[in-house]
Formats: sequence, C-alpha cells, structure tokens
Amino acid sequence: MPEKEMTKRIICAMQNRYVTMLGHPTGRLLLSREPYQVDLGEVIKAAAQTGTIIELNANPRRLDLDWRFWKFAREQGVRCAINPDAHSVLRLQDLWFGIQSARKGWLTREDVVNCLPLNEVKRVLQQKSAPQGRP
Repeated sequence: MPEKEMTKRIICAMQNRYVTMLGHPTGRLLLSREPYQVDLGEVIKAAAQTGTIIELNANPRRLDLDWRFWKFAREQGVRCAINPDAHSVLRLQDLWFGIQSARKGWLTREDVVNCLPLNEVKRVLQQKSAPQGRP
C-alpha cells in the first residue's frame, strides 16, 4: 500500500474515540518483515491531537515503535504503553527490552502509561478525544 494511503488509514483509525492505543505502529518484524510505508511524523502528530497512546512493543523481534521516534513523540505529548507482547508467561521477561528501548528514546516513567498510578491511567484514557461527527 502506498505510504500516503497507509498513513491516512492509520490516522483515520486513531480519530475514532474508541481507539485508545495504536499497536504495532509499523508492523515490522526485525530481520524478516520490513515496516509499513507510513509517515510516522504525521502519525505521531495525529496521536497527539487525538489523545491516542502508541505502543512500544517489547518483543525483541519487533521493538516497534523504534526508539528513534520516541523523543519526537514525547515532545508532541504522546504517551507510550510498553507491551511485552507475551503469548506465554515466559515472554513477560521481554518487558526489559521495551524499558531499555524507552530509555534510549528519552522516555521517563511519566511518559509511559503502564508506569502511572491507576487513577492517572484512567485520566489519560478519559482524555481520548475524537473530531466532531466521528464515532
């Protein structure tokens, strides 16, 4: 799919008030599948505008969103959620890779939703906004 079309599709999804988080932001699998052709700058700006959290997938085969984009995302006010992508208890340890990637991307615990107290997580989720006329 062309970059412009993929970018538009992702942004459209984030404009839905029921979409609180963008997972697998580029769909990459390290050493086996290239990322989607997408304008991540525009996706990050849209996440900031819509209050959409972006996943940092900690699976060592993904590490998606790449650490190089997190500083910009943070500057835009985008929150991160670190997900170990654990399909079994044994993979929960992959959270460590996500934490290291977040640190490398200049994120602090205040930027990571799953490091916040429950009442703050609820507040962040309630901030989700959608343009008028959208579901």
